[in-house]
Amino acid sequence: MLKRYRYVLTNRLEGLLYYLIRAYSWTFRLRVENEKRWMDYLQKGGRVLLCCWHQQFFSAIRHFKSYAPYHPALMISKSKDGEIIASIAEKTGWRTVRGSSSRDGGQALKEMIDHLKTYGFAGHVVDGPRGPAGVVKAGVVKLARATGALVVPFYIKADRAWFFNSWDRFLLPKPFARVTLEFGEMLDLTAGESEDDFERQRQRLEQIMLPGLHQ
Repeated sequence: MLKRYRYVLTNRLEGLLYYLIRAYSWTFRLRVENEKRWMDYLQKGGRVLLCCWHQQFFSAIRHFKSYAPYHPALMISKSKDGEIIASIAEKTGWRTVRGSSSRDGGQALKEMIDHLKTYGFAGHVVDGPRGPAGVVKAGVVKLARATGALVVPFYIKADRAWFFNSWDRFLLPKPFARVTLEFGEMLDLTAGESEDDFERQRQRLEQIMLPGLHQ
């Protein structure tokens, strides 16, 4: 009985948090740039893997609800913070796959690969749940190479924002800020088969994305 009560209470609190986040993000004056090209590719049957820095994912939650009809998936860690993030993501219409590079990463990666092959659409946080900031981990390249998905980085800019004192300097736009969600070009990271080729593709993505990281 007590376990059931805790479950109901937790679910209600997570639901309340989701609606608070939605209400807060609706205060942003949001502008979306360079979305059409990759959306056309996805709608024609291509596979797309969106990716971002951990610092910036919050600001995309509002707009990313519009992608729910495409059955997107996202890998989220099994930490306590991950439980909350997963609940919010699922309420936004994203399927969550639990795991990270430090815990159950192999199984989670396999599930993400299966999902991308089936539905053609997923998202990925390139520096993971713990960082270090500015370092693209191997997972995004593994996903792209296993599925043939094109990688599309995205970036958040805000004219007024708070930056948390955390490893990633988490970005939170202030109420009524002008926020720009900008998608980069579609990237093919599948060239080459050797470990050196793999590392070159990882470094390539890192160098492309670093200018979009607020340091």
